[in-house]
Amino acid sequence: MSERRLRAIRGAVPVDRDEPPCIYAATRELLSAITERNAVATEDIISVIFTVTADLRSAFPALAARAMGWIDVPLLCTMEIPVPGALARVIRVLVHVESERPRSAIEHVYIGAAQALRPDLPHQ
Repeated sequence: MSERRLRAIRGAVPVDRDEPPCIYAATRELLSAITERNAVATEDIISVIFTVTADLRSAFPALAARAMGWIDVPLLCTMEIPVPGALARVIRVLVHVESERPRSAIEHVYIGAAQALRPDLPHQ
């Protein structure tokens, strides 16, 4: 068995509209993909930082994580830097986990139009 180490997993997902159901659905999609692709169980999660673009103000993405059962995981929501020309209506995440996987085997997840944020990564 390999040693468990702290790993960081990045991801992003676009949101159709600034409405709570849209924010929650996009967040669930992103977190589910991250945990599935990286074989992460809830007890492996150390903490999560969410950022949202300035045009997403109707709900906290962290509420979707809580609804997924991430009750005792420290979660933080903050705003993305409003860079001119940046992709609009995007939730980004940084998930800190304990994992046996080497850093090179971690799969970062960028969904839909958010794939443009990391063209250097293979996307599924």
